[in-house]
Amino acid sequence: MNDYPSDWNSVEEQTPQIPEEPEYPLAEPPRPRRRPAQEAMPSRPGRRGGDGLSKLALAVSVIALAVAGTALFFSLRGEEETVEPPPAPPETVTFQFGDRTLTPLEGMPVNPYDRSAFTQDSQGRIHYEKDGKRAKTGVDVSTYQKDIDWQAVAADGIEFAILRLGYRGYTEGGLFMDETFAQNLRGASDAGLEVGVYFFSQAITPEEAEAEAAYVLNAVAGYEIAYPIAFDWEPVAPGQGARTDGLDNGALTRCADAFCAKVKAAGYRPAVYFNQSLGYLRYDLRELTEYDLWLAEYDSKPDFYYHFDLWQYTHTGRVAGIEGDVDLDLDLR
Repeated sequence: MNDYPSDWNSVEEQTPQIPEEPEYPLAEPPRPRRRPAQEAMPSRPGRRGGDGLSKLALAVSVIALAVAGTALFFSLRGEEETVEPPPAPPETVTFQFGDRTLTPLEGMPVNPYDRSAFTQDSQGRIHYEKDGKRAKTGVDVSTYQKDIDWQAVAADGIEFAILRLGYRGYTEGGLFMDETFAQNLRGASDAGLEVGVYFFSQAITPEEAEAEAAYVLNAVAGYEIAYPIAFDWEPVAPGQGARTDGLDNGALTRCADAFCAKVKAAGYRPAVYFNQSLGYLRYDLRELTEYDLWLAEYDSKPDFYYHFDLWQYTHTGRVAGIEGDVDLDLDLR
C-alpha cells in the first residue's frame, strides 16, 4: 500500500507587481535635461520584476522536484511492502503402511492405476479396464494344486498361468524341481494359455541367484515362455533354521537383480515377486525397475504406493479344473 499524506499544500505562483509607466499629456513633453556625469542612473522597474520571476520559477521547480522525489520514495516503498514473500518449501510427502509412516523413494515410479476402474464380479474375481484396455486374468500354481484340468481352466476365463518351476531348500540350499512343473507346462500350453514360470529362491549371494537362474533357463529350453520368469524370494518363519536368516536388504536386492539380469540376457522377460512388506521394507525397488514387478496384495483394489505390472490379488480364488484354493492374478501391463 502507498503511504501518501492526506493533503499536499499547493504552491500558488504570485505574479510580481510591475509599476505602471507614467502617463504623459498629449502635448509635447518637456525635454529632459542633461544629467551630470556623476549622477547615477536609477534602477529600471522592468529589470527588478524580471529578477523576481526567475527566483520564483526556481523556487517552484525546487518544490516540484521535492514533491516528485517524495512521491517516488513512497511509491517504491509501497512496491517493496507489497512484494510477496518467497513460497514456503513443499511439505514432505509421506504415506502409511500399517503403523509405519514412510517417505517415498526418490525416483521410484508410483502406482498409476485408476482405482475406480477396478471392479469385482459375482465370482469374486477382480477386473480392470481403462481407456478400452482390459487386464488379463491368470493363475499361478505349484504342486500344492495337484492335478489340474487345464482345458477346464481355459474354459473358465483364465488367459495365462505362471507355474512354479522349482525351489531352493531353505536349510542346506539344494536346488529342486517342482513335481508337477512338466505336466503343468504341457497342459497349460496345450490348452492355449500363455505361460510363465517362477522360482522360489533362498539365495544369499548374487552368485547363488545366478545359479538359480541358470537352473531355470536349462529347464525351459525349447519351450514357449511368453510370460515372465520370476524371482520369488520369501522369508522363512523364525525358528526354522533358514539359511536366509539375517540376510540384509542390500544383499537381497542384489540377488534379485542378478537373477533377473541373467534371465534378461537369455532373451526372456524377468520379474520380481514380492508382497507389500518386502516391497516397502526390504527391496530397493529403484534398482529393479527395468524388470516386471509382481505384487502380492490381497484386496479388491491395490493400495501399494509404487508402480507394479502384475497383481496377485487373492490366494483363495476358485477356478474350474483346479481343486481347492488357487492364486488369481491380473496382468496390468
